[in-house]
Amino acid sequence: MGEKTNSDFYTKSQSPQAGQEGEFGCSLQELRSLMELRGTEALLKIQEDYGSTEGLCRRLKTSPTEGLPGVVTDAAKRREIYGQNFIPPKKPKTFLQLVWEALQDVTLIILEFAALISLGLSFYQPPGLESDLCGNVSGGAEDEGEAEAGWIEGVAILLSVVCVVLVTAFNDWSKEKQFRGLQSRIEQEQKFTVIRGSQVIQIPVADILVGDIAQVKYGDLLPADGVLIQGNDLKIDESSLTGESDHVRKAADRDPMLLSGTHVMEGSGRMVVTAVGVNSQTGIIFTLLGAGGEEEEEQKERKACSHTSTLPIATIATDGAAGPNSPGNGSLVNGKRQNGSMENSQIKVKKHEGAAAMEMEPLKSAEGGDSDDKEKRKANVSKKEKSVLQGKLTKLAVQIGKAGLVMSAITVIILVLYFAIENFVLESRPWLPECTPVYIQYFVKFFIIGVTVLVVAVPEGLPLAVTISLAYSVKKMMKDNNLVRHLDACETMGNATAICSDKTGTLTTNRMTVVQAYLADVHYKEVPKPDSLPTKTLDILVNAIAINCAYTTKILPPDKEGGLPRQVGNKTECGLLGFVLDLGRDYQPIRSQIPEEKLYKVYTFNSVRKSMSTVIRLADRSFRMYSKGASEIILKKCSRILDKSGEPRAFRPRDRDDMVKKVIEPMACDGLRTICVAYRDFPAEPEPDWDNENDILTNLTAICVVGIEDPVRPEVPEAIRKCQRAGITVRMVTGDNINTARAIAIKCGIIHPGEDFLCIDGKEFNRRIRNQKGEVEQERIDKLWPKLRVLARSSPTDKHTLVKGIIDSTLVDQRQVVAVTGDGTNDGPALKKADVGFAMGIAGTDVAKEASDIILTDDNFSSIVKAVMWGRNVYDSISKFLQFQLTVNVVAVIVAFTGACITQDSPLKAVQMLWVNLIMDTFASLALATEPPTESLLLRKPYGRNNPLISLTMMKNILGHAVYQLSIIFTLLFVGEQIFDMDNGRNAPLHSPPSEHYTVIFNTFVMMQLFNEINARKIHGERNVFDGIFRNPIFCSIVLGTFAIQVVIVQFGGKPFSCSPLDLEKWMWCVFLGLGELVWGQVIATIPNSRLNFLKGAGQLTYKEEVPEEELNDEEEEIDHGERELRRGQILWFRGLSRIQTQIRVVNAFRSSLYDSLEKPESRTSIHSFMTHPEFRIEDSQPHLPLIDHAHTLEGSGLKRVSSQPSSPSKNNNTADSGINLTIDTSKSAASSSPSSPLHSVETSL
Repeated sequence: MGEKTNSDFYTKSQSPQAGQEGEFGCSLQELRSLMELRGTEALLKIQEDYGSTEGLCRRLKTSPTEGLPGVVTDAAKRREIYGQNFIPPKKPKTFLQLVWEALQDVTLIILEFAALISLGLSFYQPPGLESDLCGNVSGGAEDEGEAEAGWIEGVAILLSVVCVVLVTAFNDWSKEKQFRGLQSRIEQEQKFTVIRGSQVIQIPVADILVGDIAQVKYGDLLPADGVLIQGNDLKIDESSLTGESDHVRKAADRDPMLLSGTHVMEGSGRMVVTAVGVNSQTGIIFTLLGAGGEEEEEQKERKACSHTSTLPIATIATDGAAGPNSPGNGSLVNGKRQNGSMENSQIKVKKHEGAAAMEMEPLKSAEGGDSDDKEKRKANVSKKEKSVLQGKLTKLAVQIGKAGLVMSAITVIILVLYFAIENFVLESRPWLPECTPVYIQYFVKFFIIGVTVLVVAVPEGLPLAVTISLAYSVKKMMKDNNLVRHLDACETMGNATAICSDKTGTLTTNRMTVVQAYLADVHYKEVPKPDSLPTKTLDILVNAIAINCAYTTKILPPDKEGGLPRQVGNKTECGLLGFVLDLGRDYQPIRSQIPEEKLYKVYTFNSVRKSMSTVIRLADRSFRMYSKGASEIILKKCSRILDKSGEPRAFRPRDRDDMVKKVIEPMACDGLRTICVAYRDFPAEPEPDWDNENDILTNLTAICVVGIEDPVRPEVPEAIRKCQRAGITVRMVTGDNINTARAIAIKCGIIHPGEDFLCIDGKEFNRRIRNQKGEVEQERIDKLWPKLRVLARSSPTDKHTLVKGIIDSTLVDQRQVVAVTGDGTNDGPALKKADVGFAMGIAGTDVAKEASDIILTDDNFSSIVKAVMWGRNVYDSISKFLQFQLTVNVVAVIVAFTGACITQDSPLKAVQMLWVNLIMDTFASLALATEPPTESLLLRKPYGRNNPLISLTMMKNILGHAVYQLSIIFTLLFVGEQIFDMDNGRNAPLHSPPSEHYTVIFNTFVMMQLFNEINARKIHGERNVFDGIFRNPIFCSIVLGTFAIQVVIVQFGGKPFSCSPLDLEKWMWCVFLGLGELVWGQVIATIPNSRLNFLKGAGQLTYKEEVPEEELNDEEEEIDHGERELRRGQILWFRGLSRIQTQIRVVNAFRSSLYDSLEKPESRTSIHSFMTHPEFRIEDSQPHLPLIDHAHTLEGSGLKRVSSQPSSPSKNNNTADSGINLTIDTSKSAASSSPSSPLHSVETSL
């Protein structure tokens, strides 16, 4: 029954090949229907149809041990019959679709509409035009040619709209293209290990064929469906397909079905691939949702029909291991994976979810589409809250837009009223029917002026600047070994305040070598000579290492002469295998003698066991188990140890303590990772219960303890110094023992001897952060994290807890922005929780990469520093653009507005405005957003999440330059004709020829923008604005290009641009006035920021929305009276009350239930409401008290901060408590932005 459902879709494409399927013993349909079964059902089906998995391999003409022969013709045939391992992506939007989208912009639609009316009216010759009755409205239109040129303005507006649309569409198109390029690069990089012609090779995922024997291991994302041939302790996370978060155990004799898109969480094994591409389970779901796009409709219809007759795919799994996973319970919709994976897997998940939604309602198939849409919408929720920058920009754009709308409305109203009053009231003319068209033409002109003001006011270049800046950075970051998967991660990285880094591979080179060993009762400080060791011990040791390391781990000869041998697979195991080679033995013969299939039982390494054990059957049918793992963990399980003659002797707890003191700790203090190798023999009868791990992993006999060195990467200490200088705290979170971790941390410069910092291990960490009930308490984490620098022997949950604790912490004013590095499957949760997750490109598992935002292609910590630099550069580029854009906006809007009110006509015409808008939006965003980063970016502290986008310096620059430009333009407008001795352009009638006067104004305006663009390159008040200008060729070419086009417009623009050609002298004056911008910039730079406190008030705008009005008023009163009269006495009150409060707090600590509310994240959804609970603040309140006098200068900021504070979690929150709460907070915020604090000088608020 299930077979028919799917075969419906495929009858078309498969029919021609039906004949060829005979070559292999299974048809595509058979395999597809096989993969839809789970658990015991699947086993029965395999036994019925093929006898066994070996039988299935024979039918597919492949060998379970040697794989496919790897012949080209065979591969081509398999591709033809079973398809490629490739799911066609959704078609990208065409250029025309993007153009259509760009046309949807409201302001553009209004403009087009106005231009069309203007066009229509210009062709209409009203009969009343000859008479004088319509007043002076038609004056100046006597010249025939001029009257006919009325259409030009309409056409020019339409043309400029076309320009804007094309530029926008082109930008979107290139962004899309870049993103697809990035996508395909990530896909190409994903390789998978298969066996072909008995060789283990890595091939790109797209080249996997049906019949391939694939090796699956911990951390893989399965690229195709298959049947398990042999597995060790294999556990799979199938939540991406089923929504069940529990890991599913897989075994060849229990549940051998492995599905594409699922994650290997533990163990290893080999599978034969049975379905690839669109025929795999993920592929089927994609196809159901029409990944191709065109067949979507058709398939929906078909699905509607097929639902009535057959079972939906997903519900076929009814019993066996997957019983609970069957989506009858709706679990599929959870779409567990959507959260952290990149955009394309977000699409995947949307598709999973959509599919689920449709599958779940076979009866209501007609509504399948709707539910699909809802699901998509639900799934569309972005990975994390909006990035800091986007949030700030959206808010700013909305505010500016509103202001622009108001201004433009006022402009239109004033113009209309002025016209009406002048004509119908003062000159008391009657409204004549034949004059109506003339009047309408006037009104249209006014309307166009109004719209133009709006167009100039709305900074539509902002999103463009962000896009360009991010896209440019992402492209360049590739060269710095950062593969960015989520665009906003790049910018968030610039705000990072903490980095939690792994040790192995990130801070160290990840080339493990054994340098010390404790063997046969001797502590060797270097690798011992083989002849100095008892043969018996040596044999056991070599066997233990060769057999109990993953067979995928090998040491290969070096690539080039004189190089180091290549280490493949797990690096710690490579170190051990290298030790075997150093002892003059070889591990390969032992592995050939006992191939992987003969291993009796394998306990693979995981973060809970922290050890790996392998059981083999000896010739006399008895068993031997070899174990290796973290030395303190294995030694606890040892009851004997091999002595100098190679015989086991008793190993008591006392001996163990001696060994820890004399061997393990000295090794660890040298920064070595200590690994213990041990074994245990079991009798043949009775066979032990292998599932009872606690009984199996005890009474071991220790063979040796080795110290493995993993040298620190040479560039890391410098990179960490840069981070610390840039205000970023680096913490090391590692699974290694605490002494090793501390030694490496000192080598890296994470901690310096003599400093007051914490290095603790996971056990101690959990003891300190959990209460008696074992629940994590935020308050306890807050006491710990500021000093914590090294967390050793940590589990993935500890890492997640730490990251969450730092992010949720309210100790500091600015919410911490945390970056995390991870490579293992179990790092997934921490990578998702962090603001930016870095996965390792080389050592990282697919699961970690899927959860991350940025992939480090060289696994190197110094690449993270590059990411910080690029992130800060993005932020600065946007700020530069903003500074430039807002200056132009302010000036253009004021000029258009006052000009219109005083002279009934905007000095800058609609088309000119659109040209200015084009340079300042599109070109400037290109020029300023592509500045390359410099090292100096790492010399300042991070901006912080709640810092305003427009700093005090920027505010000063914007207003300063606006003053200069406005004074020049108004001078030119009102007395320009006398200065330059030319005809007055004011009060010109409709359709009059362009005047030189207004051309000079327009030209000067553009010149000032061009030179101000150079000023905008610096936003921190630097003097030298030309610094590094030639490193950015784009900037230079845009400035020169704009200048050239401006010359053409002025000299040859004529009527469309309302320009009249200027002579050289006037050109010189225009350029001279423009150059004045650079001089004026220097003047502005000399004004100290401290004089500009009044601007802070202006800056508070951005936070208005956060605070409900009533709340504000109440608190304003409270503080006003409280502060003004009682300030002195209050300080004493504080001290008394804070003592009482401390006592209350001690009492509260025992009522741990009170803190449950702390755990609820909803209480802190907004970025701005990350204010402190009173409990956490007490220690801070004392030192800042004297500064309370400052509070009134910062009334504004104090209020806003306070008001967004979440209410205290204590249930018995008395009034005294909340009162203190308010006042303490005010003093705190006063202190934090007091002039003495460094923050004050760099950034204040808008």
